[in-house]
Amino acid sequence: MDNKGTTSYNGSSSKLNNEDSSVQLFNLNDSSEFNSNSNSKLQSIQSLNESASSSIAIYGYDQIKQKKTKKRVTAAFGKRAAYENFTTIDWNHDFAKDRNRKNKVKKRKTLKGRLYLIYDACQSWILVILIGMVTGLLAAFIAISSDWISDIKEGHCKSGFYLNRKFCCWGNPGSQCSDWEQWSNFFNINSSFLKKIINLGMYTLIACLATFIAAYLVREYAPYSAGSGIPEVKTILGGFVIKDFLGIHTLIMKCIGLSLSVGAGLSVGKEGPLVHVGCCVGNLCSRLFSKFNNNSARRREALSAASAAGVSVAFGAPIGAVLFSLEEVSYYFPMKTLWRSFLSALVGALTLQLMNPFRSGKVVLFQVAYTRIWHIFELPIYILLGAIGGLYGAFFIKMNMKVVRLRKFSWLKKYPIQEVFIVTLITSIVSYGFLFLRVSMTQLISNLFRECSELESDFGGLCKKSQLKSTIFMLLIALILKIIMTIFTFGIRVPAGIFVPSLAVGALIGRIVGILMQLWQESHPDLWLFSSCNPDVQCVTPGVYAFIGAAAALGGVTRMTVSTTVIMFELTGSLSYVLPVMVTVMVSKWVGDAFDKDSIYDALIDLNQYPFLDNKREYYSDAIVSDIMTKEDNIIALPAIGLTLNDIENILQEYQYQGFPIINNTYDKLLIGYIGRSELRYTIDQASELENVDGLVQCYFTKKSPDAYGINDPTKPRRYLDLRPWIDATPYTITPNYKVVKVLEIFKKIGLRHVIVVKRGKLVGILNKKDLLRYLSTLKDNKIK
Repeated sequence: MDNKGTTSYNGSSSKLNNEDSSVQLFNLNDSSEFNSNSNSKLQSIQSLNESASSSIAIYGYDQIKQKKTKKRVTAAFGKRAAYENFTTIDWNHDFAKDRNRKNKVKKRKTLKGRLYLIYDACQSWILVILIGMVTGLLAAFIAISSDWISDIKEGHCKSGFYLNRKFCCWGNPGSQCSDWEQWSNFFNINSSFLKKIINLGMYTLIACLATFIAAYLVREYAPYSAGSGIPEVKTILGGFVIKDFLGIHTLIMKCIGLSLSVGAGLSVGKEGPLVHVGCCVGNLCSRLFSKFNNNSARRREALSAASAAGVSVAFGAPIGAVLFSLEEVSYYFPMKTLWRSFLSALVGALTLQLMNPFRSGKVVLFQVAYTRIWHIFELPIYILLGAIGGLYGAFFIKMNMKVVRLRKFSWLKKYPIQEVFIVTLITSIVSYGFLFLRVSMTQLISNLFRECSELESDFGGLCKKSQLKSTIFMLLIALILKIIMTIFTFGIRVPAGIFVPSLAVGALIGRIVGILMQLWQESHPDLWLFSSCNPDVQCVTPGVYAFIGAAAALGGVTRMTVSTTVIMFELTGSLSYVLPVMVTVMVSKWVGDAFDKDSIYDALIDLNQYPFLDNKREYYSDAIVSDIMTKEDNIIALPAIGLTLNDIENILQEYQYQGFPIINNTYDKLLIGYIGRSELRYTIDQASELENVDGLVQCYFTKKSPDAYGINDPTKPRRYLDLRPWIDATPYTITPNYKVVKVLEIFKKIGLRHVIVVKRGKLVGILNKKDLLRYLSTLKDNKIK
């Protein structure tokens, strides 16, 4: 609710979350008839109100007087309509609503009630298992389809067009596979020069066609499917409502577009977007269970588990996935969510393992196992790699944000498909000439991680000692090009992640450093520094440096520490390298934070101005609430009585605020409660559809009946719209001299949307989440993380 520039108002002249959305009209203006049948009519009123938990009641004078004896059936926080788009959920209301639901379930003592109680307790576990299974199946589909598109750019399988190169050449890998045919041979081209042109042309054509389809699907059917989706997922888990972002259309287009963009060879990854895919699955599956479908706060607990499932199937690291959900994306993460996230991640990884998309028994291609231990003289080099990773992360975030701003606020915004086409065209042409860039990034990372004894064939001269110097040069060229391509690619309007490109850049850096270390050790084996090396055994393993460098780059870009360490540990399965990874990732974060504490996802959240309040961030400020609040003179406050239906309709049309304080009158301005825009709009719309109701119907928000204000005339029966059930009678209030940093902690811990500022019960202002975030943005230089 942004109340800037508004004035005090004194009027004179969508679907509910609840089970029942009926509207009750009581036509009891005839006082004599009511008095003669008061008992029966009062019983009728009570039974109707008790059976309809979300109703609108319209009463005459006498009915209102009799209504004072009716037992209150609504809680103090009021009823709620469905949340509108781009609003924030009410965590306290949803938690209270869930407690009420649990109490009702527990009170059912029948056999059916006890069975339902068991089912109610099992809903959460059934849901997270379902989320893990579906996410694993979708991850297998994306992996298989993206690999096929990546291979089809260079040729096709004669024994089956639907087979990628690995399956086509099963049992006969390498260049001797006769079933795999390059496009130049398919077109019967004999000239060696024309062969290169045809192969390059088909490589580029298929890549551009794939990304064109992906960009078109994104623009026409699911705009929210572009990008990685993690910044928006973090914002949603923080309580913000972005409708359709986790819908069925977004899920379908995300899976298809992700397969196309990754298979086309763009410098993007599928691991980050799989978090978005998992959350889409979690949102859709939660609709099958009433406990989650009718409660936005509980649904976000399921989304936290779904994000863990997405990371689990991306890296085959269920433990690291749970920590990722806790460390990076989740806003509210109680212990029960930890258990459910673990189960969802476990089921997702197990499902993907059973699908075995790579037919290698591995969930991801770059899983490795190192047999050699590391030496103490390598630790300073690992620290150096951590510092380089932090520098790269800070550089990448700064440069990518400049490109994203240019894209967002310039003419490029009008031509997303053309931009995708140009980026793909340049990427394809540049990549085709370099083996390190032509292969898919998962294959690149896999080969850079491996020891030479594990490589099926010499990959770009990595293991030929006579070519190591030239290999270093080629790796350096590939590194520079990969950084440039990633900066310009991440953010275009196709599904794209940053995890794998960061790992690839770090692996290239690490492999270069590893080869240099290997050359140094082998040229000076008697140096005291290498005294711990056995003379007959290879001492330095360049693949380990690539692995450490990948962790450093990923940590520098995402600023994750614990989850990055555990994910990398699960990729190797070797405890001996946990300590080097921990040191490297920590140094990477320290160096990156020295330039800017925001990760790539935090930077995108700030750029898009999402109302996300990071509960891991602290601020320094001496300001008090009265310095930043919206003052009473600029607030639309509704008097408890005196407004007509037309008055409220005019207010809703003229002002787009998300809620309104309720005061006793415009003179005393004593706070009575607060009503949200959604609830007010719903009640007004429903009342307007009733018969014999016009715009002059009086509306009241107070416990006192209208005659208590002296406005009733018994000779002129009129109707009144009772809005009391819809107001929050106990909103959170603070005093004007309250410290802003203390209010910030209240917003973080309770998940508030707003607080009302009062002085001795009198309304003096309001402070909402957007006002607070707007002020905190001015403290950027004073925040710590």
